[in-house]
Amino acid sequence: MKLLIRLLAITFFAYMLASPWLLKPELPAQDEQVAEQVIEPVVEKPLHDVVLPDFANMTNVQQRKQAFFDLLKPYVIAENQRILKQREIIDLALTELELGFDIPSSQIASLKTILAEYKIEPVVNEENLLVAIKRVDLIPRSMVLTQAANESGWGTSRFARIGLNFFGLWCFKEGCGMVPNKRNAGSNHEVAAFKTLEQSVRAYFRNINTHPAYKQLRDLRQSNRYDEQLILAEKLLYGLESYSERGHEYIEELNQMLITNQRYFSD
Repeated sequence: MKLLIRLLAITFFAYMLASPWLLKPELPAQDEQVAEQVIEPVVEKPLHDVVLPDFANMTNVQQRKQAFFDLLKPYVIAENQRILKQREIIDLALTELELGFDIPSSQIASLKTILAEYKIEPVVNEENLLVAIKRVDLIPRSMVLTQAANESGWGTSRFARIGLNFFGLWCFKEGCGMVPNKRNAGSNHEVAAFKTLEQSVRAYFRNINTHPAYKQLRDLRQSNRYDEQLILAEKLLYGLESYSERGHEYIEELNQMLITNQRYFSD
């Protein structure tokens, strides 16, 4: 009996000595006042100095539409006027050639500049000027403004706000614009960024007037010219199917927007 008591005592003291290593202390609970880490959204700075209307916070639809069209309309009008002046220079040169005259040297430099702008070999001859007269032509104001509204979500898209790109135009040189958040793996395109609204509108016109995808549109426009008809947006829209993966559905959507917003397109 004494031996048993002695063994129990020895066991008890051995346990007390070893207990600091046998028992794992419970970790202290985190302070309830420490909130979850809040990740502040990254505010993307504009790549331009243009002060744009706050379209996203305009609750009055008519006010937002008017502000949107008022913003872009002057630049569309100015670009069409610039193009028509270029067209006059080409028309004059073609007339001179048709009459058997040489084109004056004073016109050659201007013609070469125009040919280069519209991706035509800058050699002034009848063949190149005939190609140019098909490309150097106006685009209906209502069509330009309708596409801008559609592509930019009435000026609220990231690309419009940050890069003044109201037309969804792509570029393919690294650093030429903004990388789309949902760009497919392996893709290298960016969405072009512009410093001014003039640059943005001009890039759109140049794209429509030179890209092979819009040859049908330019054919329709030239056909209207030959028939001495007005160049109307509702006709040229059907040459834009390549502008969107949605194809004909995209055209129908533009058509509906064109009809709905007619009152905003006039001067």
